Amino acid sequence: MEIRDLRDHVQFSADGPIHQALFESEMMWSELVCLDRAQRLGPISDEGSDAILTVIAGEVVVHVGKSHKRVGQWSSAFVPAGSELAITNASMDPAVVMIVAAPPPAPRSVSG
Repeated sequence: MEIRDLRDHVQFSADGPIHQALFESEMMWSELVCLDRAQRLGPISDEGSDAILTVIAGEVVVHVGKSHKRVGQWSSAFVPAGSELAITNASMDPAVVMIVAAPPPAPRSVSG
């Protein structure tokens, strides 16, 4: 069993969102995305992977296709495969979002 302390993966940069890999297998992929004030990830998409976003800290606006919703700490959002996703920090504080996708997204589909 592999254990990780998420706090060890939290970093912010004025240059843009920071992606920190967590776990990856043939069946699943995960990362933390750290967004400083006014930063945005996306749009990104993957035709073959469903994803779950969980807000670990802060508050973000999650855009899935043409829908968007403000999501706060400890809340999750489901992103169906093929949907276009964008995440925007919605507060003056930094935000941390964990993304888990299955199966793992195609290379380069999670950058942004």
